[in-house]
Amino acid sequence: MNNTNNCNRTRITEFLLLGFSGSHTLKDLLFFLCIVIYIMSLTVNFMIIGLYLGSRNLRSPMYFFLSHLSVNDIMLSTSVGPNVFDLLLSDEKTMSVSACVAQYSASGFFTGAECLVLTLMAYDRYLAICHSLHYINIMTSRQSLKLLTQSCFLMFLITLTSVTAMSYSGFCGCNNLDCIYCDYSPLLEVSCTDIYVMEILKTILAMPVVVLPLLIVISSYTNIILSILRISTSTGRQKAFSTCISHLTVVCTYYGILIAKYVIPSKGQSSNNNKIISLVYTMVTPLFNPIIYSVRNQEIQKALRKQITIRL
Repeated sequence: MNNTNNCNRTRITEFLLLGFSGSHTLKDLLFFLCIVIYIMSLTVNFMIIGLYLGSRNLRSPMYFFLSHLSVNDIMLSTSVGPNVFDLLLSDEKTMSVSACVAQYSASGFFTGAECLVLTLMAYDRYLAICHSLHYINIMTSRQSLKLLTQSCFLMFLITLTSVTAMSYSGFCGCNNLDCIYCDYSPLLEVSCTDIYVMEILKTILAMPVVVLPLLIVISSYTNIILSILRISTSTGRQKAFSTCISHLTVVCTYYGILIAKYVIPSKGQSSNNNKIISLVYTMVTPLFNPIIYSVRNQEIQKALRKQITIRL
């Protein structure tokens, strides 16, 4: 396909994803690594979901949100996985505009949904530690489902608004996308929509998805830490903090990668560095999250041992 001709088109009907640069040997090794990570991610996340559904001891709001975090991790990695695998086996990949927009919609939705689920988990821990006497009455199963449903609906509206605004006027210019999957920044560069308007819209939409949830997480853990410090015994403090450390680790890791991907300017960085960050964010993080919870959480370990014993 002639890249010069592609860039002279006034209206884009398909995109050409360029993928990773480098030797075929390196890309084959990276393909093998990504396949292993993806299979492991599916395995441990389905394990978390299965343990929640199969164990009565895990039927609490905390594990309800954790199981949906695993669902979200599975969907996030699956929404971009096929593109990544295809690009590692070939030098480039052609995608129709509709397929590319659909993939951006899916990855964008699950990215934002993960932020909101992590926020709900922080709020749940805040109520459990700072308002322990009223926790059972406040965070009921019905309330947990209501909060999750509202979060998903909010993310659906935000994703729909972003995608509609970006693709309404179509795409024009050069159809080459130097990325491993269809994402916001590459699509914005070729969108016929006014970039200034889209940047304003991006800032507005980021408030309820990233900024406000992050403030809630920070506020929740500030109050949690202050409450833990007021506990008189060291055993009590350690027990209270152990219920939060896994979630806090996941939050810090997720937002750290998210900031590196979307907030830190990409200009001046090599394109492969940006693609590696995208790869870590969409493939490695979904594996990292359930492992952190499995290693740190005694209830999950007990439920896993019980299920293994029953199967044997």
